[in-house]
Amino acid sequence: MEIKKIIGNVTGFFNEFVAPVHKITSVEADEPNGWKLTVEVIEEKEYMKKYAKDEMLGVYDVHLNQEQEVISYKRRDIRYRSSIKYEA
Repeated sequence: MEIKKIIGNVTGFFNEFVAPVHKITSVEADEPNGWKLTVEVIEEKEYMKKYAKDEMLGVYDVHLNQEQEVISYKRRDIRYRSSIKYEA
């Protein structure tokens, strides 16, 4: 159940301070420091709707400490939601 709590903490943080979470694609233990997650969010949804553009998807790296609190995040990538990107 620890991962469920971690996902809830990150979702709450992003919903309040960044943008609503679209998907969490990875949760990894980052020993001994805490946790590392990859989070996808819909960027500037209202702007995209207004101009009839495809939604932009932001991909963020998120780090949590041992108390499962968000200590840092960084946008790693931004792309159109409909585009397909493969990572090796």
